[in-house]
Amino acid sequence: MSKKRVLIAHILGDEGKRLLRERDDIEVVEFANTIEQSQFQALLESFDAVHGVVLGLTRFGPAELQRATGLQVVSRIGVGFDAVDIPVMTEAAIPVMVCANANHRAVAEHTLGFMLALAKRTEALSRLVRNGDWHQRYEYLPSELEGREALLIGCGRIGARVATLLLALGMRVRVYDPYLAAQHLPHGVEPVAVLEGALASADYVSLHCPKTAETVGLLSAERLALMKPHAYVINTARGGIVDEQALYEALRENRLGGAALDVFLPEPPAPGIGLPSLDNVISSPHLAGVSREAVSRMAKLAAGNVLAVFDAEPNHDNAVNPQVFARAFQLADTQSASTFPYPI
Repeated sequence: MSKKRVLIAHILGDEGKRLLRERDDIEVVEFANTIEQSQFQALLESFDAVHGVVLGLTRFGPAELQRATGLQVVSRIGVGFDAVDIPVMTEAAIPVMVCANANHRAVAEHTLGFMLALAKRTEALSRLVRNGDWHQRYEYLPSELEGREALLIGCGRIGARVATLLLALGMRVRVYDPYLAAQHLPHGVEPVAVLEGALASADYVSLHCPKTAETVGLLSAERLALMKPHAYVINTARGGIVDEQALYEALRENRLGGAALDVFLPEPPAPGIGLPSLDNVISSPHLAGVSREAVSRMAKLAAGNVLAVFDAEPNHDNAVNPQVFARAFQLADTQSASTFPYPI
């Protein structure tokens, strides 16, 4: 029996690997998550056919597609898809699948943790105790979240979950999301149509939008300048959505209260300089969505997405470009099975 070959990043959780290896029609090939792009391209080219890829950090675009003969599906371990060239995959009728609903709780809780740490000045107070500066504690009074205003930029699964958590704490929650109708927002959330005005009144600005050509640099120097001097920026989305140099300068000059960052551009950031070096910045190494529980869910979904496409039963909710399914099935009616990207 001819097997389908699936290349998987080694960080795919055991549950996902097991799902793939349990199938006697699947051949699994692991590669390092930190593989150099040229090495990944050579790996693709070394096989007569690669039917599926499960990606972590690795980029996938025209050069990779050209080397992946017979490709039927690209699956991401996570919900982000900025490392995959979506227009190119869509043109080739290759579905790009993500792990919807796998880690939105983890990211939302991480965001809340960041917000609480900023409000309660957790790092500064811990540093006082560690350094024996107990007598300085009244210079670092914490704040409460109740009654404060949070602006969420983007309100998909993650943003909606964050909104629910913040509303439970008595915060005023406003959302800027030009792609979401007001009736689809969580109850109690206020939609805003103009980002600039909302930035000027927010105490906390938290990013929950995908990184696209439209959102790169969304929080620019000009927009950061609109914010209150005590306001905070939280980014658990993607590096590059905030102008990081402008944010660094605003924080260094105390024109903003602080920031909490899980993502950077580039990653990892250089140690000892830039944003992570500032006392009014708390950070984590792009792990907001990688809780123990989320890792298990993502592993099963990332592998399951591949198998679902192979079995011609794809979950449209997990597809970045679900329009390719209709196109592919239409192609199946007019072309031979060898050119059809999904088995029937």
